[in-house]
Amino acid sequence: MDAPTKAIICAAGLGTRFLPQTKAMPKEMLPIINRPVIELIVREAVAAGVTDIIIVTGITKRAIEDHFDRSNELEQELRDKGKNALAEEIQAVADMANFVYVRQKGLPKGNARPILNAQHLVDGEPFYVFFADDFFRSEVPRAVQLRDAYLATGKSVISLIEVDKKDADKYGMAAIGEEKSDTLFQVKELVEKPGEEKTPSTFASVGGYLLTPDILPIIAQEKVGKGGEITLADSINELAHTDAVYGKFIDGVWHDTGDPLKYVQAVVDMALADPSYGQQLEAYLRDRLS
Repeated sequence: MDAPTKAIICAAGLGTRFLPQTKAMPKEMLPIINRPVIELIVREAVAAGVTDIIIVTGITKRAIEDHFDRSNELEQELRDKGKNALAEEIQAVADMANFVYVRQKGLPKGNARPILNAQHLVDGEPFYVFFADDFFRSEVPRAVQLRDAYLATGKSVISLIEVDKKDADKYGMAAIGEEKSDTLFQVKELVEKPGEEKTPSTFASVGGYLLTPDILPIIAQEKVGKGGEITLADSINELAHTDAVYGKFIDGVWHDTGDPLKYVQAVVDMALADPSYGQQLEAYLRDRLS
């Protein structure tokens, strides 16, 4: 099997939790230090061999396209000021992959809708799906870990993290079947927010999927689930009942930037891990907290 070369990034949300900031700036462009969230996700996909990035967008998302486009005027201005390294870095962002933009449309809405909008671009190949507001801080990028799991199984693979049972009311929890390895399991079912007493395991499904084309006809049925939306979780569940679906425990720290508190936590965690100023920030925080 060949490694997948295409990734769909879902980036059409309105970002209402961050208003008024997101009235004019996409939430996907919120900075994690000096890079927007969506760039971190693109970088991990490229590290796994992805060459085509399909970003499904909505209104007010032009800034995403601008970020991944060349800016000759800015690059030249930086070079004129002797900032060649920075100019090269900005150029490299645009050259990371082939970027394709698709406007999200259609009802009912849901996190499976972007896959329907972009399915003609994956051309019957396995493909990644990422949400543009969560990422992993890890030594081996999440996309690489998913790719290796796919190459070992030939089946769809979803990202798993381990959570405390008391938090099982916040996630889709995986019912685990055959163990392929210590970190790779067959997923028999995803149980949506079952709670501590009913959870089938301590493994929660989070953003990041490597899906085979077998799931596309299932999503195309547009079966409406809870909340009146079509969801990836429902389609993955249906696929798991007819074919093997695997869950990969991702070795790393998962960050969700979907609300202001989690976003701030992600920024702080990433800054603390940065060798350039992590120690200084830690000293500052200790001083503030004391």
